[in-house]
Amino acid sequence: MNDLLFQPIRINQLEIKNRIFMPAMHMNMARNYMVTERLVAFYAERARGGAGMITVGYATVDELSGNPGNIGAHCDDFIPGLAQLATAIRDNGARASVQLNHAGRYNHSILLGGKVPVAPSPIASRLTRETPKEMTLEEIATTIGAFAAAALRVKSAGFDAVEILCGTGYLISEFLSPLTNHRSDEYGGSFEKRIRFGLAVIAAVRQVVGVDFPILVRLNGNEFMTGGSTRQELQAFARALEAAGVDAFCVNVGWHEAQVPQIVTAVPRGVFAYLARGIRECVTVPVIASHRINDPEVARALLADGCCDMVAMGRALIADPQLPEKARRHHEEEILHCVACGQGCFDNLFKFKAVECLCNPRAGYERERTVKPTATPRKLMVVGGGAAGMSAALAAAEQGHEVSLYEQSFRLGGQLYLAGAPPGREEFSLLAADLAQQVALQPIRVHLNSPVDSALLAAEKPDRVILATGGESMTPPIPGVDLPQVVQAWDLLAGTVLSGRKVVVIGGGAVGVETALLLAEEGTISGEALKFLLVNGAETPEALLHLATHGSKEVTIVELLGELGKNFGRTTRWGMLQDLQRYGVETRIGSRALEITASGVRIEKDGVIEELAADTVVLAAGTRSYNPLAESAAALGLPFVVVGDAQCAAMVFDAVHQGYAAGADIIP
Repeated sequence: MNDLLFQPIRINQLEIKNRIFMPAMHMNMARNYMVTERLVAFYAERARGGAGMITVGYATVDELSGNPGNIGAHCDDFIPGLAQLATAIRDNGARASVQLNHAGRYNHSILLGGKVPVAPSPIASRLTRETPKEMTLEEIATTIGAFAAAALRVKSAGFDAVEILCGTGYLISEFLSPLTNHRSDEYGGSFEKRIRFGLAVIAAVRQVVGVDFPILVRLNGNEFMTGGSTRQELQAFARALEAAGVDAFCVNVGWHEAQVPQIVTAVPRGVFAYLARGIRECVTVPVIASHRINDPEVARALLADGCCDMVAMGRALIADPQLPEKARRHHEEEILHCVACGQGCFDNLFKFKAVECLCNPRAGYERERTVKPTATPRKLMVVGGGAAGMSAALAAAEQGHEVSLYEQSFRLGGQLYLAGAPPGREEFSLLAADLAQQVALQPIRVHLNSPVDSALLAAEKPDRVILATGGESMTPPIPGVDLPQVVQAWDLLAGTVLSGRKVVVIGGGAVGVETALLLAEEGTISGEALKFLLVNGAETPEALLHLATHGSKEVTIVELLGELGKNFGRTTRWGMLQDLQRYGVETRIGSRALEITASGVRIEKDGVIEELAADTVVLAAGTRSYNPLAESAAALGLPFVVVGDAQCAAMVFDAVHQGYAAGADIIP
């Protein structure tokens, strides 16, 4: 049977070997707009992995369009670097394109050397809190020309195509949206006037690149912005863009300000493909679906259902560059799936760091962290089969060391299964299974149900020990913690204990918030039930929303600090806090738990004491390191390193990267 995913496709005159498209993502790996060896190595690896087409970017069209961390395309000086990048992608088997963009009001003056960002109208962004300067007609004309000049540089550098970003809240979509375009001249007002800027950009680009050079557009299927462009307007814009010369559309969702989650793990796989289908039904050129497509089966289903002609896999290929080849060779059980945590790929951008990956510690370090067979194989003992331990074992085994992995429980995965227990976090459980499969593919001796003590260390006599024994939940010094209705959050997440109807969660960090949401969803209707009731008109949409967000429990979080979820990444935190409100979880921030009583929890805030009624009290007071073997290893004279929570309670990202560093003999 022909695999839909690996059928070739044409965009304009360009033939692409399969339907897997890696979309542009800001990597923050350029330096002063210059392409770096790090960026080249990153994309060369994805091309070798079998992607049909790779789009890099976005790239700048002028000095106000981006920042020095972006790829530069606004000056001829950048052509040699662009050419190096194009060659690396094409020579490794993929088609190469560049996305051009102007950030408009999403740019920051601090990144522009104090210059004020420009936009169609002087309307501040919720992201930057800055008010941009309204563009003059002369500046508009100059910017249109800048897009064309940048596109010509892209073609001159040897790329196969160019993509224009016309969505996501950047400049072209700012002209389109009535929310950000309040102009009264020929570029504002009616829909026909608001699309004029975007159409002019496409016309100018087409004029300089010629009729046979493919032009793609990245376009919103829905902005998810109240008062912004409607879906119908976006579809009409797509038709107008095709008439202006666009050869394919990559459909994304939402502006950066939108309050609908777009890339995090709570977003169901492929859920936004209906928007690609909406565009596909309006145009005759190929359409690419995107967002949360991290598995070949999902991709095939979208193609088979007619939602799209290609699938965009961005973060999926950061996590596993070999995903396309594994799918082509029918080795899909070997794929390491993106969990959509955002910790390395998106949160890093807010820290002005280059993109990394929780699942793949080599992402962004393709040159430094190459697998080199060792000339002196050592006997390595890894204690603990969680994220850190498996990562360490894999790194060591890939170099040819003799590795034994000991885990005291019945399966590998450790706390990843706890992280995957809350609703919308199931991908973390899949990561546990994926990593365990990676371990199974290597010559690693795995010992389950095998606690390690000093005697076993002495008997094994390894050349090196990696202690990845994890952490344990903390019990706060509160009177009443020994009462029978008090349980640990970890036990609830593991499903080994139950809770009553009224629950108080003590601790509002990540674990506390996730536990509260797990409890708050109990008793809500399922997605299957929701669809049945909606399709059959059994209840009003308002009633269904209530049934989907109001469960059978009353949940309250008590947190000593002045904010909740402080240890979530920025990409994830806002959505989790939004869900607390939606699901009716009460919160008491800045409150101290004084005592747990037979009927509830006494708390104090600003000198005022109240008692919260509770059938069950959940302790989510944090994690402390569990490292019982360091002294034994030292006494036996065994070289050892401690990684993950056993070293210091942290995030999964830290555990994976520390484990890899230890297994590869890289100093953490």
